[in-house]
Amino acid sequence: MTIDNVMTGLVRGIGSSDLAQVQTLLAQDRVVNCFVDSRVHIAGTDPWRLGGDLWGYFTADRLHSMVYVGANLVPIATTAASRAAFADRLRPLPRRCSSFVGPAEEVRDLWRLLEPAWGPAREVRTNQPFLSLDSPPLVAADDRVRLVELSELDLLVPACVEMFTDEVGISPVVGGVAGAYRARIAEIIHSGHAIARIDNGEVIFKAEIGSSTRSACQVQGVWVAPAYRGRGLAAPGMAAVVNIAQEQVAPNVSLYVNDFNFAARKAYARVGFTQSETFTTVLF
Repeated sequence: MTIDNVMTGLVRGIGSSDLAQVQTLLAQDRVVNCFVDSRVHIAGTDPWRLGGDLWGYFTADRLHSMVYVGANLVPIATTAASRAAFADRLRPLPRRCSSFVGPAEEVRDLWRLLEPAWGPAREVRTNQPFLSLDSPPLVAADDRVRLVELSELDLLVPACVEMFTDEVGISPVVGGVAGAYRARIAEIIHSGHAIARIDNGEVIFKAEIGSSTRSACQVQGVWVAPAYRGRGLAAPGMAAVVNIAQEQVAPNVSLYVNDFNFAARKAYARVGFTQSETFTTVLF
């Protein structure tokens, strides 16, 4: 008999006294939980530093599940009972997240419970293979793919804007936030997490290392310039990204990809990435 059948849990905000239990829960899968794990590693449970709130599902002060509630809504180790309890807590509140992402079963069920209050979504991507690689890439790396320098910010920003717009369907610089977006890209470059091939002042291939811990990191924003697609650049480029990430950031490199992006999935398979989970993303 599961704990869900034994007693009803309580949803409450997570505080500093819960940190050890939070870390234990995240350690169940540090690769899949990399986004929240990286924030907790830096900020603990402080909402201001986390950029969002952590809510926990407890029975007798034992933490079983969590949700991160910020610009993204992210479930961690939720069950049917805890999702129902989280939905009851979330439903009356105004939606503040721009996306809802995580393991498919958890996201789909929680969204089913929240959609009547928060819907409709702009798009639901139900099947996104979550891929990881903890060994050397299977193909040779493109030796022209390297860390981006801050002096190359003006070259990288337009490529990032184009990639984001193509992927999400909305430009990241609308609404007067171009300056903030540019500053964010500069921060990624400064941290050594922006990687690209730049030929004669043109970004040919690029990717960023997003969330990271000592155990795992997640690659985002993978993009090949449209004029260079179909030339086999993605796999060697990603091999270079993996090498840099494993040498300088974390041994396990992950990403998730839309199931309909066959070209990208083929390139990632060539590099050696294998699927360990399926994600779902709800976009607003």
